[in-house]
Amino acid sequence: MDPFEVRMRFTSLLQHLTASHTSHVRAAVYAIKNRTMDEDLHSCILEQLETSSFNARANIMYFIECLTSLAKQEGALEFVRMMQRDILRVVDAVVPGDGSGAANVRVARKVLAGLGEKGVLERETVGELEDIIKEREREGGEGNLFMADAVGTPGRRNGLMRLDKRQIEQRIEEDRERHKRARESIWAVPGENEAEMERLWEEASEIGEDDYLAAKEDLEERRQVIAFG
Repeated sequence: MDPFEVRMRFTSLLQHLTASHTSHVRAAVYAIKNRTMDEDLHSCILEQLETSSFNARANIMYFIECLTSLAKQEGALEFVRMMQRDILRVVDAVVPGDGSGAANVRVARKVLAGLGEKGVLERETVGELEDIIKEREREGGEGNLFMADAVGTPGRRNGLMRLDKRQIEQRIEEDRERHKRARESIWAVPGENEAEMERLWEEASEIGEDDYLAAKEDLEERRQVIAFG
């Protein structure tokens, strides 16, 4: 595929991440299959982290754990090295210093712990990042979600992000889905994940008209947010 198409497709996959593990694996497989563009794909991750909603940033954070695990497994270690290099930038995007990412504190902690356990990050690095997160948690107050005003436009109060009802409900539902999946994984049938991985691997190189439509819709939504912001 054309480099522009690869970047556009990967960006679309990142924008449509949900609490579903399949959506994370699909995006990770796509990245690994296009590893010759690893630097460009890594930049897509950072761009989406720095421009997306707080819910999307949480999903991308979980995706990073999935991507680095698969990258180690498949020998695509450049993805791991780039994430090690830019992990502070990732944390800054997911849990900003202005307190707007307070609701993502638990997500950041969980993923960083997982990256440490998998050997993606050194124990010392995880500890240093935990110190940063603790400081931001104290400044912002974990879980401070402010409702938007009557027109539903996100805003800020005392440096903290105000969120509309839809965003809060979406986050609750996604957290519920993640907890459900965590429980179900205990009873996972051996080989089941491998079969799913094979299917996604075969599908990863495909790009269709729906991908272009999704990208166009996302662009229009972003323009509307900017217009009313």
